[in-house]
Amino acid sequence: MYKMIVCDLDETLMNDDGSLSDKNAEAIHAATEKGVYFVVNSGRSYTSFQNDLEKMNLRNKPNQYSISYNGGLILENKDNRPIAVNAMPFEVAKAVFEVGAANKMAATHIYTQDVLYIYNPVKEDTDYLENRGVSFKIMENDDFNQFKDMNVMKVIMALPTIEDRKAMKAAVESQVDASKLTVTFSSGRYVEFNPAGIDKGSASVQLGEILGIKPEEIIAAGDNSNDLPMLKAVGLPVSVANGIDIVKKSAKYVTKADNNHDALAEVINKFIL
Repeated sequence: MYKMIVCDLDETLMNDDGSLSDKNAEAIHAATEKGVYFVVNSGRSYTSFQNDLEKMNLRNKPNQYSISYNGGLILENKDNRPIAVNAMPFEVAKAVFEVGAANKMAATHIYTQDVLYIYNPVKEDTDYLENRGVSFKIMENDDFNQFKDMNVMKVIMALPTIEDRKAMKAAVESQVDASKLTVTFSSGRYVEFNPAGIDKGSASVQLGEILGIKPEEIIAAGDNSNDLPMLKAVGLPVSVANGIDIVKKSAKYVTKADNNHDALAEVINKFIL
């Protein structure tokens, strides 16, 4: 019945230390051998999870796909070929960045199509990224015009508390028309700004249409609020055991295992193999 699995990475597929378990990798390989697409659907850049795709036996493979930047970019894994680019309008991205840059507590990330830039880096945040193999460049100044000729996929801020992140959302929406933005929270540390209408769910459906797969033929697995759009868009929404309450409430199946105990292998064994 199910032809595609779209899956979040951090705190869903990956262990807390950023590693991919052997059992999850083996289950993914078994599913793809049966002809089921396994699609990483991450807020991160595709450049950060190539080693994980290697372990899944999906790296640089034709007719296999990945979604990055909360739906901002859909790639065929072979040569990381873009098949859909859902970038932010430059002026919208600039306005969001300027609000983030004005907050000295915030580490503000600018994701271009291929490179992550960070303004005002914070050690806790950069340690988290480095632990997951995420490479980045430090912005030495706050001149956003340096991105004028690039695709800006999303702008996000790392802040220490949910109250800080909600305040950042409100601050951005006081300067930018909220109808131009999709706003989500992730990993217990980020508030994320994508273009309106672009999220993990819209990209899942978009890829499904390209492949001739209906939404009801898709499984989506996640743990946090930026995963909600893909859970709501598919036939079988799954929360891992460590998912936040609203994700669990949106799921038709909640795994017994958490992300540190092969939750995705549980899903694949139950619904695919």
